[in-house]
Amino acid sequence: MTPSRDISRLIEIMAALRTPVTGCPWDLEQNFATIAPYTIEEAYEVVEAISRGDLDDLREELGDLLLQVVYHAQMASEQNAFDFGDVVEAITRKMIRRHPHVFADKDGNLASSHVKEVWDRIKAEEKAERAARRPPEDVPSHKSLLSGVKAGQPALTRAMELQRKASTVGFDWNDPRAVLQKIREEADEIEAALDRNDKQEIAEETGDLMFALVNLARHVDADPESALRVTNAKFERRFAYIERTLEAQGRTLEQASLAEMDALWNAAKGEEKQASGGGKDVRRDDTGYVA
Repeated sequence: MTPSRDISRLIEIMAALRTPVTGCPWDLEQNFATIAPYTIEEAYEVVEAISRGDLDDLREELGDLLLQVVYHAQMASEQNAFDFGDVVEAITRKMIRRHPHVFADKDGNLASSHVKEVWDRIKAEEKAERAARRPPEDVPSHKSLLSGVKAGQPALTRAMELQRKASTVGFDWNDPRAVLQKIREEADEIEAALDRNDKQEIAEETGDLMFALVNLARHVDADPESALRVTNAKFERRFAYIERTLEAQGRTLEQASLAEMDALWNAAKGEEKQASGGGKDVRRDDTGYVA
């Protein structure tokens, strides 16, 4: 096998990796469910490369994301469901249909202000057609208000959208402090689950707490994904301070006690506050969120 600019070479490589006996043992063990987390991860890495403005890395990450599409298509082909060509045909058909102002005489010279309107109308038509093709038992008997919230979104984003949708009919709190009280209640329920040492219940209650935290973020107009990204950066920054300080002392992380590392963490926090003028740490990332 040699590298190539032709997509067919990537498809051949994926098929070889999935060939019984001669293929890669790890790749042969995978299925749609086990590969799905990697697909999400690669999409996030594309976004990260874009946020850094690193086009070389973006090229690599787009390749990794493309591999995910080829991987899923190969597994589907093995089940005689569809192949990569079918995926390409489906998306090209969709793009042509959703842009009649570009690819057909109908609605030609459409104003940019009306493009989204046409897109949404055609998208709704396609959704209705897919529903009509499904077997009767697959068609839900009840049309929920939340049906339009996409299931494939990241969990934080979907939680936000579910809450927003429910709020349109008044199913919501009016005061962020009421949400804060709900957060305290959820924390108490986690503590009770810990006392019972019920792992499944602990995980469930932790999810409830996270859902409540997303609700608080929504009420204070903070995007939870962006807010968490800032906190991740803050954690990395302060942990790096611990590493540098210990290295300067000729010591490793393993040689330091938790109390020592905690003291260095607080020192890093103090330096950040001092650098910002003695107040709250006001470092910001490109989203504008306080770190």
